[in-house]
Amino acid sequence: MDNFINIVNLIYLASAILFIVGLKNLSSPSTAVKGNLLAATGMLIAIIVTLLNQKIITYEIIIIGIILGALIGTITAVKVPMTAMPQFVASLNGFGGGASTLVASSALISIINQNLDPTYYFTISTIFSVIIGSVTFFGSILAFGKLQGLISEKPILFFGRHVIIILLIIITITLGILVIINPSNLIFLWILITVAGILGILLVIPIGGADMPVVISLLNSYSGLAAAATGFVLENNLLIIAGSLVGAAGLILTNLMCKAMNRSLKNVLFGGLGAVAATQDDSTEDVYEGKVKSSSSEEIALLLNSANRVIIVPGYGMAVAQAQHAIRELSNILESKNVTVDYAIHPVAGRMPGHMNVLLADADIPYEKLKEMDEINPQFKETDVVIVIGANDVVNPVANESNDPSNPLAGMPILEVTQAQVIVVIKRSLSPGFAGIPNPLFAADNTLMLFADAKQAALDLTTSMKNL
Repeated sequence: MDNFINIVNLIYLASAILFIVGLKNLSSPSTAVKGNLLAATGMLIAIIVTLLNQKIITYEIIIIGIILGALIGTITAVKVPMTAMPQFVASLNGFGGGASTLVASSALISIINQNLDPTYYFTISTIFSVIIGSVTFFGSILAFGKLQGLISEKPILFFGRHVIIILLIIITITLGILVIINPSNLIFLWILITVAGILGILLVIPIGGADMPVVISLLNSYSGLAAAATGFVLENNLLIIAGSLVGAAGLILTNLMCKAMNRSLKNVLFGGLGAVAATQDDSTEDVYEGKVKSSSSEEIALLLNSANRVIIVPGYGMAVAQAQHAIRELSNILESKNVTVDYAIHPVAGRMPGHMNVLLADADIPYEKLKEMDEINPQFKETDVVIVIGANDVVNPVANESNDPSNPLAGMPILEVTQAQVIVVIKRSLSPGFAGIPNPLFAADNTLMLFADAKQAALDLTTSMKNL
């Protein structure tokens, strides 16, 4: 028996190594597919070994669960569009947290039903899993609702929210202690799950759509931590390792996103604690009136035809219009005319980290053409034409011009497109971005506005280029 356990632990170790190597490969687009396959292989091995190692009462339910899960996963993978990937990821984070809560709670209930006394180690691990899992599940559901448009994307700020959040945290800790002292009284457990769920909702509700990339990465971290806590409950070393890796990676990514958006990690962690509501002194009319220059696809095609270098800046508008394939066709036309084309990717463009990278990869745009902000910014001054497609806040020069802490973009690193010779902005209207403030770039002397759907605009530009 001891030998079998040793073999199981060795296999778990091999799976953990596959997780780590896979995670490492995910750091580069060229090796990301390989990384996913390695991590998935490690998880498959771990699941098989766990099923063989544990005392399974019946495999029928497990098999049914595998079939249903595979069916749902396959349908979802086919049906969910790339534009809906942020809310899909948010829902997956929620499912992970919910699963941790259910597994940990079930483990505690099972012990109580057997009239056994759980150890403090077991109970404390259960409490951590339940709290983090419940916060993750309900917070992710709310994030999904915001991203899906079921509820308003605007931050909901209500009087006394900070005090309420602090009180809920105190109540959560108190309930956790009561469960530890008297685990047989399951009413404390149910109340704990409820209160933690309310806490998860209140932590996400003050966060607006502009900060959703940060929220998604943070909830991903929470789901990993919940899984790690559940690993302690089940005494499963591999689950502890896997959950810890996800939790650490998510927290690192969250920190990177905060720096990219000039956000405080503390504010995000505590649901906007200390955040100041945004104000804007300059009205939209003052910024745009008499200064915006509208153009046509034919005029812009002439500019592009004479350019040596073009940089395309994708944003959420491109994702909504599903314009990535049309943009690729436009790029092909430009390159056939010996124009150098690159893509400037802001870390938080879109609704989730890497959103633009995924969309452009879906259109088979070469990875080497996707340039990160720090790499591409010095090159804008040497660029003839910049095409901004559905992006707003990530190119708003107000971020560099304002030190007002009430300005939601103050200090946020942006793509320095204003340094280019000519900027072409493709946008349906002059509506503000997620930050809710005007963008002076639209009224700049070297900016031309092409008011149109991103996909249709790209198709029109391609046609105009072919006709030259």
